[in-house]
Amino acid sequence: MTVILGLDTSTSVVAGLAVGDAAPRVAVVDDTRAHAEQLMPLVRELLGGAGLAPTDLTGIVVGVGPGPFTGLRVGVVTALTLGEVLGVAVHGVCSLDVVAAQWAASGAPDEFVVASDARRREVYWAHYARGMRVSGPHVSAPDRVPPLPLAGPGATLVGEASGPTVLDGGVLAARGPTLPDAGREPLYLRRPDAEVPGAPKSALPQPRVAFGMRP
Repeated sequence: MTVILGLDTSTSVVAGLAVGDAAPRVAVVDDTRAHAEQLMPLVRELLGGAGLAPTDLTGIVVGVGPGPFTGLRVGVVTALTLGEVLGVAVHGVCSLDVVAAQWAASGAPDEFVVASDARRREVYWAHYARGMRVSGPHVSAPDRVPPLPLAGPGATLVGEASGPTVLDGGVLAARGPTLPDAGREPLYLRRPDAEVPGAPKSALPQPRVAFGMRP
């Protein structure tokens, strides 16, 4: 029997558990700044509710974004650590692909866009045709997004949402293993807001260096 754990922290704190053919279990904390504090309690809640232990897991699926630096890193690092400790495979997927799979399963239009909030007045987005990603993920101003039907957590930053606006942890766990492999590195798409400062520049005059041939 397969027991797949799904984790995503590209926006809120989302966890899902798919056990065999049973309906997936889902736990969510709708907070974009509580990933580190809330993710593992959600995992314990899901496993405990199903009467399972971490050692029962047969695989892990993690959303690798795109998303803001700190929150996204928490989910990816947690998934990789669990996979290493438990000896199970970790499959990384684009978080936007999960929302696209949700919409495609309920009758999405032939072409659409999934978007999420990138902050700084920008959005992450990808273009889909017949449920498959054909472009992206990108990060840009909302007015650069193609004028297509919209879904995703950042859809309303672009226009009116026509599809799902919340990533479903149950779909992540159940469908994640079949979604395209996005690797296991976080998709930041741009530099983090906070960076280690470089070495300070000296205010002292620099010595002149003369170049020439030695006698």
